[in-house]
Amino acid sequence: VNKHKPWIETSYHGIITENNSTVILDPPLVALDKDAPIPFAGEICAFKIHGQEMPFEAVVLNKTSGEGRLRAKTPIDCELQKEYTFIIQAYDCGSGPGGTNWKKSHKAVVHIQVKDVNEFSPVFKESMYKASVTEGKIYDSILQVEATDEDCSPQYSQICNYEIVTTDVPFAIDRNGNIRNTEKLSYDKQHQYEIMVTAFDCGQKHATEDVLVQVNVKPVCKPGWQDWNKRIEYRPGSGSIPLFPSIHLETCDGPVSSIHTTTELQTNYIGKGCDRETYSEKSLQKLCGASSGAIDLLPSPSTTTNWTAGLLMDSSDIIFKFDGKQGAKIPDGIVPKNLTDQFTIALWMKHGPSPGLRAEKETILCNSDKTEMNRHHYALYVHNCRLVFLLRKDFDRADTFRPAEFHWKLDQICDKEWHYYVVNVEFPVVTLYMDGATYEPYLVTNDWPIHPSHIAMQLTVGACWQGGEVTKPRFAQYFHGSLASLTIRPGKIESQKVISCLQACKEGLDINSLESLGQGIKFHFNPSQSVLVMEGDDIENINQALRKVSYINSRQFPTAGIRRLKVSSKVQCFGEDVCISIPDIDAYVMVFQANEPKITITGMDHFARPAAQFESERGVILLPDIRIVSTVTKMEHSVDLKEHNRANKQVVVEEMLHNLDFCDVLVIGAELDPEQECLELDHGELQGKHLDATNSTAGYSVYGVDSMFSYEQVLRQLRYRNWGTSATSDRKFRVKCSELNGRYTSNEFNLEVNILHSSNSNFMEHVNHMIVQPQFLQSVQHPEGSVSAVHSSVVPSVATIVIIICVSVLVLVITLGVFRLRTARQHGSMGHEGAKENEMDWDDSALTITINPMEKYEKPHQTEEESEEEDIDDEEEDTTSAESDDSEEEEEEEEEVILQKGDKQNATRQEQL
Repeated sequence: VNKHKPWIETSYHGIITENNSTVILDPPLVALDKDAPIPFAGEICAFKIHGQEMPFEAVVLNKTSGEGRLRAKTPIDCELQKEYTFIIQAYDCGSGPGGTNWKKSHKAVVHIQVKDVNEFSPVFKESMYKASVTEGKIYDSILQVEATDEDCSPQYSQICNYEIVTTDVPFAIDRNGNIRNTEKLSYDKQHQYEIMVTAFDCGQKHATEDVLVQVNVKPVCKPGWQDWNKRIEYRPGSGSIPLFPSIHLETCDGPVSSIHTTTELQTNYIGKGCDRETYSEKSLQKLCGASSGAIDLLPSPSTTTNWTAGLLMDSSDIIFKFDGKQGAKIPDGIVPKNLTDQFTIALWMKHGPSPGLRAEKETILCNSDKTEMNRHHYALYVHNCRLVFLLRKDFDRADTFRPAEFHWKLDQICDKEWHYYVVNVEFPVVTLYMDGATYEPYLVTNDWPIHPSHIAMQLTVGACWQGGEVTKPRFAQYFHGSLASLTIRPGKIESQKVISCLQACKEGLDINSLESLGQGIKFHFNPSQSVLVMEGDDIENINQALRKVSYINSRQFPTAGIRRLKVSSKVQCFGEDVCISIPDIDAYVMVFQANEPKITITGMDHFARPAAQFESERGVILLPDIRIVSTVTKMEHSVDLKEHNRANKQVVVEEMLHNLDFCDVLVIGAELDPEQECLELDHGELQGKHLDATNSTAGYSVYGVDSMFSYEQVLRQLRYRNWGTSATSDRKFRVKCSELNGRYTSNEFNLEVNILHSSNSNFMEHVNHMIVQPQFLQSVQHPEGSVSAVHSSVVPSVATIVIIICVSVLVLVITLGVFRLRTARQHGSMGHEGAKENEMDWDDSALTITINPMEKYEKPHQTEEESEEEDIDDEEEDTTSAESDDSEEEEEEEEEVILQKGDKQNATRQEQL
């Protein structure tokens, strides 16, 4: 009889390790029954779990003792469920083998915890981390990285540590994943850092994949101009190129209210202050429309202008340097003694501060007594950084005080820079122009007129002549500095327009498309366009305006080298005492060397004319077909892949157009005798051109800045006259042209002219024919504008013509002898018709040497003979056109012989024809 129900504990606590089936219970699973040891009734047959789909089962290990075991039916995953709670009951075996009348125990609560296994590694939440820092700072935390672990237990699911894997980086990381820098970072040293970071859980299992952390270093925001290049390249002929096409201003969010910028092009070390035309002073004055009559007191040394030979000179720009020990005497007659009440003195000057507290006068130009006295009649000098002009008028009826000294005080006089000074004298008013601007004297002192005397005067440059010195006349008041283009123009003053033209720079700053500058932009150029000032309220408008600032050089052959650029800026802010400071821009323009032109003069280089033509009123044109062509050689680079990318240079010659500034036609040998010969040019040929000319016994010089075509037109009208030809048989001339005052010169073109006297009148007509023909051929072969050089026609001289005549007579005598021998042989073989035909073939070629003996034939035959005769006549004209009348008798004898032979054979030939 099954009287009692089984007994178990009221609660159990169990632990199961995940992925394991055994559950360890506390207390152990044991059921007791008071019916024991009665079989069946006192035995335990089962444990039953109550709950929804619990992954556990309980099995009886020993029915008698009641021991049981709890185990998992399926693998337990802690990550899915960390703990389980369910009800368990024990069942006895009933009253018999069939298990009838079984009894169950009370319900016991089982609580099972799943023990975690560290099966998962930490995983970072982000695939990559980015952060930005400003250079020069130490941060507590730049950014935080975070990793997670899917394990269920705190021990294995928590991240206990982070670590930087990358070595030698200035960063550290704490247990919470905060990254900080260990030293100040520098943008210049490194713009970006890339570091790898790993994480560890509390079971010391590290992440399978490290994470990348990028730290960008930002420079400290410095107000200033951004995105500009220090070097700007300029090639000749490029026109106007922008200096800062992408520039913009970084204000670092400063409260800017207005911006003021000054762009300065520094060219004071180029030439005379900037890139100007380097033509001679005469050519420049002609080009600028200055009145004629200017006298150059500092010309390049030559045979006619030798007073500058002893001075220190920079030949490239005709600059004379005075070191306080040199002076030059201007020869008498160069400058007239009476300059009148109107005259102009112009010069370029570079001068620094005078040494010493009480500096001496430094003479630029001085006209003083040559002997006996030291009176200064007029002078231009520098004294204590003041420019002084002295003018002492001669004594006349009005014995009164007159203005004598005019003083100007200007900072530019001692700034060691080039400036252009023009002193316009309209007595008693004297005006100074410096760099095109007008300055009135700040002080004018009066003095008595100079009493008249018969003492000669000496004009000097660079010092003043002291003629009244007791021991020996000498120079005094030496000049320290540089001078150039010192001219004096008696009787006239210059207009401001001409003065501005003479000192104008050919390079400067420019603004592309002024209309697109934008509203609110104010700008201003200085007169030489080397300084540009702009002002505006809006930053973007200022940026756009500065991007349009450009450099321009209008010279075809600019001076190569560096031009420095400086941009300074001032910023005003809204209601703040302290405003941002903008650093200056220091850049430079690199001007490249222009391709050097090759100037070539071509034309007829030898001709002869009768003496009568040279003696005529118009004379003979010397250079009727002169051509001046300029070419430039360029190197083109082509890449040949077969040559391992080696650059192959290909020479290309191109014609170019540019101006000339003088062409000299010089006499080779003895100078022209003005009593019997001269070179002439109608001055009407110079009208409408920027050209002038000077004539002397040494030759003819055309000067002025004008095109090569204008020079050709003028030179083609230059005539040579000789009304005493009996003493001259030939003349030789040399033509040479220049651009930029000798910087580029042409070849030396030599011309020989023969004068044919009356003794050669017998063959004058033939000579003229020989001369004219090559000229015609030249004009056909080399039309106007052709780049190729015109071949010179070589015209025979008198001796050559005589030799040709002698040779022609000899050939004629030989031909006559051969002809007579052939005639004798023909009579010997008259009976044979075949042979006769061959002889006639030979006779055809012989008979047509000079005349046509077949004129009596009928018209159909005459046509054929005429065509042959025309061909032979052309050959005769080429070979015997220069024969003299001495050979006329021999020609008549030949005609008679040929006519006789023609009569004898007339019938036979007609029959054959």
